[in-house]
Amino acid sequence: MKQKAILALMAVVALAASAQQALWGGGKGSPRVNDDNTVTFTLKAPAAQRVEVQLDYGVLWPLERDTAGVWAFTTGALAPDLYLYNFVVDGVKTLDPNNVYTMRDVATVKSMFFVDGGQPLVYQAQDVPHGQVSAVWYDSPRVGKSRRMMVYTPAGYEQGKGHYPVLYLLHGSGGDETAWLHQGQAAQVLDNLIASGQAVPMIVVMPNGNVDEQAAPGSDQRGLVTPTFQHKQWMEGSFESSFSDIMEYVERHYRTTGQQSGRAIAGLSMGGFHSLYISANRPKDFGYVGLFSAAIRPMKGVQSPIYDNLEQKLAEQFRQGNKLYWVAIGKDDFLYEPNREFRALLDRNGHRYTYVESGGGHEWRNWRHYLAQFVPLLFK
Repeated sequence: MKQKAILALMAVVALAASAQQALWGGGKGSPRVNDDNTVTFTLKAPAAQRVEVQLDYGVLWPLERDTAGVWAFTTGALAPDLYLYNFVVDGVKTLDPNNVYTMRDVATVKSMFFVDGGQPLVYQAQDVPHGQVSAVWYDSPRVGKSRRMMVYTPAGYEQGKGHYPVLYLLHGSGGDETAWLHQGQAAQVLDNLIASGQAVPMIVVMPNGNVDEQAAPGSDQRGLVTPTFQHKQWMEGSFESSFSDIMEYVERHYRTTGQQSGRAIAGLSMGGFHSLYISANRPKDFGYVGLFSAAIRPMKGVQSPIYDNLEQKLAEQFRQGNKLYWVAIGKDDFLYEPNREFRALLDRNGHRYTYVESGGGHEWRNWRHYLAQFVPLLFK
């Protein structure tokens, strides 16, 4: 079986040089986005015994083989969105060799495509003024090393003298400072919403929430280490405790308003966890908080004063005048129940918040949309 799988994958790879792309439909290759928003996947693998395709992290769909050894499958109609997928050839996961477009999500690399809805999606690049994204290294005395973060400044920032509000946007477990830019398409979201007048111009700071890392894999002295979900320092209080280093750098080096009403913090999964506890421990610092599919509970066995007395800290945080506390999660998210319990805690204490429940689970297709819904609510 292993030999057959290797032969099948060799046949797949051999096709890559001559493959054509049809990400937007109308051509040969794989995937082909059809006029009715169905998507056809094809793969020539004559030695394979079984070929499947997995969309995002969903179920495996089997492809059917023709007499020439070409496997094919057509989905039902898909909603306009950005999708990730892999082929699985005789149990071995592989990229689509006919598709040059890929995206890394933690330690997984997937092929990608768009389903067009006739109107550009809010996270697609459009013909609007574009902001700048900088890879910024800052000293973190509380961690004991220099670290990297990505900073978005809106169109016109470099030419002007005005002061801007700041959104601190935090990634999930296993991600890094590039996650919101690559998987989340955050710069495109900000460009489009600001250009359309739906959002005010703002600075967006995207730090690395894994304190044992200086920067994303391949961007520091560790070299090309394998990305992993496992970090020694990520949800045990050290990132929350060292967040002052990030804020102090931003306030010194960028033209910020420097006020609670001009600061927001939001994040997905682990980043939502960090946003919850950073804002609760700094009740006067953030006027806006966004929890996207947030982890809620500290990990088993973790003890830190950061996580103690949450109800009392939340009471002080809401007393200081939160302008917006925004909680969003998908119905099928594995963190749904902890989020339900957290909302019950907020309800018991009379804390006002906005709740958004979507379909789907713990996935970027939700988080991109949450960002696009959250940003227009800020700093108004």
